[in-house]
Amino acid sequence: MRRAFISDCEGPISKNDNAFELAAHYIPRGGRLFAIVSRYDDLLSILKRPGHEVGSTLKLIIPFLKAYGLTDEEARRFSARTLALMPDAKEAMQRVRRMAPAFIVSTSYEHYMEALCQALGFPLENVYCTKASFNEYDLSPEEEGRLRRLAEEVADMPILEAPAEVSSIEELPEGLQRALRRLDEIFWGEVRRMKVGRALDGGGLIGGRGKAEAVEQVARRLGVGLDRIMYVGDSITDVEAFAKVRAGGGLAVSFNGNRYAVRSSDVAVMSRSSLTIAVMAELFIRLGRDGALEALRGWSLRGLRGKIADERLLERVFEAPGGPPKVEVVAAENVEELAAESERFRREVRGEVIGRLG
Repeated sequence: MRRAFISDCEGPISKNDNAFELAAHYIPRGGRLFAIVSRYDDLLSILKRPGHEVGSTLKLIIPFLKAYGLTDEEARRFSARTLALMPDAKEAMQRVRRMAPAFIVSTSYEHYMEALCQALGFPLENVYCTKASFNEYDLSPEEEGRLRRLAEEVADMPILEAPAEVSSIEELPEGLQRALRRLDEIFWGEVRRMKVGRALDGGGLIGGRGKAEAVEQVARRLGVGLDRIMYVGDSITDVEAFAKVRAGGGLAVSFNGNRYAVRSSDVAVMSRSSLTIAVMAELFIRLGRDGALEALRGWSLRGLRGKIADERLLERVFEAPGGPPKVEVVAAENVEELAAESERFRREVRGEVIGRLG
């Protein structure tokens, strides 16, 4: 029975955070606004807010992007113009596709995924992503003005730094409680009552829950069990997909992941090149989960010789400028050290601001 490969996009394949970049470009102080909304999104997930799906930042910022004039056409042009692939991403995905069915599951907007598939030569029909049309929303001049003022208010808020473990809003510092409640009022009160408020329904969102559901859809589409799937991700939106794959006996790989991704994965990867993904995919496709994990415990050029068909590929990975990638199987005794190291490496590769997003 064949195996399959699924990857998140931003992180393993590209360096972008496209939604952040759209906000930063089109909204005054939009980068800060996006960071605050992103932390709000993460915090609602940590607090297990009923009905909340992590990754909802992409629906929450739509009204602000619309208020500053973003259209579908401009979103496509901007995404194509700013696309930044990881080194060797196109070659890596082509190699994987020659070995097994390959899919991309991403929270990113479809405008960005169209540009990415064009650059990679990857089939758009094998992509699951957030469907959104900026053109479909109408704004009155009054609503546009109000949204712009709300954008300024949000950007003036402090960055929401939540404790690692918290179960209720009452456990948060008082200032954080006030900010959280005000954001609730803004999104689920003021914005929700506007015509553009239907964007908050998020029917086309592929967030944390959506990614896990996409994994199941891929398995059904191919007629395989979850034990035949390798999933690569890097953020909090991948945690549910990681859990789904691991529970089914598949392989979950954190690639330059943040602490949420590393803590939920089987393997942590820190690499400047996507070719590392191709090596790991071949190990999984040839050896299965247990065989791949055994091989990865001996991660070295010498240890992997004979396990990969193209030994020149191995040499390129291990002799890359800046040194070979770090690949380590995650266990209770090393998880926190790996999480901290991976977060540092992530910020180095993708930039300090994007690297800190959830």
